[in-house]
Amino acid sequence: MNDILTLIFEFFKTGLFAIGGGLATIPFLKEMSIKYNWFTLDMLSTMIAVSESTPGPIGINMATYVGNLRYGFIGGIIATLSLVTPSVIVICMIAKTIDKFKESKIVNGIFYGIKPSVIGFILSATLPIFILTFINTEIVFGVNSFKYVNILVFFVLLGVYNKFKINPIVLIILCGFIGVVFRI
Repeated sequence: MNDILTLIFEFFKTGLFAIGGGLATIPFLKEMSIKYNWFTLDMLSTMIAVSESTPGPIGINMATYVGNLRYGFIGGIIATLSLVTPSVIVICMIAKTIDKFKESKIVNGIFYGIKPSVIGFILSATLPIFILTFINTEIVFGVNSFKYVNILVFFVLLGVYNKFKINPIVLIILCGFIGVVFRI
């Protein structure tokens, strides 16, 4: 029972403080991975990929995934509700007072200060995933080696997307296909 209360608390806390959307949940998930060993950082990388390629917000998808991983279907529901509850409470409070604080210099100043910290948290959480994706963590002959296929695919798809503005769905399907071809 303590473990399920911890799951509820951690996802409630994540939902309350993950300002900036789903990617802002990544630092909290990274912390959960390290603190509770509910999943590995490699699994977090996979969760992000799956959550980004499935319908719905990434944070909710990842909460559902972790909850399901720990406690099955009910755990998925509990983690998801724990994540969204703070947002529902906060948005209800904001909706009642938005007109009063819309022009507030203090509120605007708070958001001005929060924006860079959110970017910093997202970057600090995604950097290890970036490294796992592009650098072999096994040391061979005293050096780490690069995952050249991943790097090549990343830059080719980044270039294709930026030049031709291909629909992200097509790119996700293409990446899945490339992954199957190179992993078989």
